[in-house]
Amino acid sequence: MQSDAFLFEPPQPLPFEQGWAWQRSWRDALLADAAATEAVALLEHRPCYTLGRGADLAHLRFDPLAPPAPLHRIDRGGEVTHHMPGQLVAYPVLDLRRRRTDLHWYLRQLEQAVIDVLAGFGLEGRRHSGLTGVWIGEVKVAAIGVGCRRWITQHGLALNVNGSLAGFGAIRPCGLADRSVGRLSDWCGDLSVEVVRGPMARALASRFGLRWCATAPRLRGPMPRRGWAPIWSAEGHALHDRGRIGDRARHDTCRRAGDQ
Repeated sequence: MQSDAFLFEPPQPLPFEQGWAWQRSWRDALLADAAATEAVALLEHRPCYTLGRGADLAHLRFDPLAPPAPLHRIDRGGEVTHHMPGQLVAYPVLDLRRRRTDLHWYLRQLEQAVIDVLAGFGLEGRRHSGLTGVWIGEVKVAAIGVGCRRWITQHGLALNVNGSLAGFGAIRPCGLADRSVGRLSDWCGDLSVEVVRGPMARALASRFGLRWCATAPRLRGPMPRRGWAPIWSAEGHALHDRGRIGDRARHDTCRRAGDQ
């Protein structure tokens, strides 16, 4: 059975905070109304770093009080990762009670969506036992980290398409010291986020039984009033950690519904 969902595709890379606020707003709508329409955002972020709720600062190769780009601690699992233009980020805000209340199943479906997209470009994506994400050979091209509150999902996946990987040199991505990071354009030089966006929308729709709505409300999510704002600014000023882990904000902002 298919479930209606809005697909949001911002035309420009977004500040992380803007996406985070949108995602929390949509989560709250689903928490308030079990029949509310689900949503997925496919977007790019301006350069930033994010830390999972229990991420170890030892995986940073810079002073967290003077980061090279905004640094955020957020309510997802996993270690540190990097976002930048040229990376396609997918944020599904879904009610797993409409599918399976199983986070391991959900993570595997996100991985498989990436593997499906890669296959469409003649690339063989694979999993590594005991790890979350997608690799081509021994090179990691997609990171996955999720949050979930009362079976409403947030956060999601980040697929490196054709962006600069230089920012990954400032961290130990996902806490893995012995794994390299790559992008799809290393194998298919003409790929871009715009080219990959449609196949990703179709793969997610197939994996989660989604039917994209023809139009979407034009949301401009406010900046979070509660939860975690960036814990450090790019200028090195420490910000207060506002709110406990169960009471935080999350990701994204939007443009329109797609018809893929």
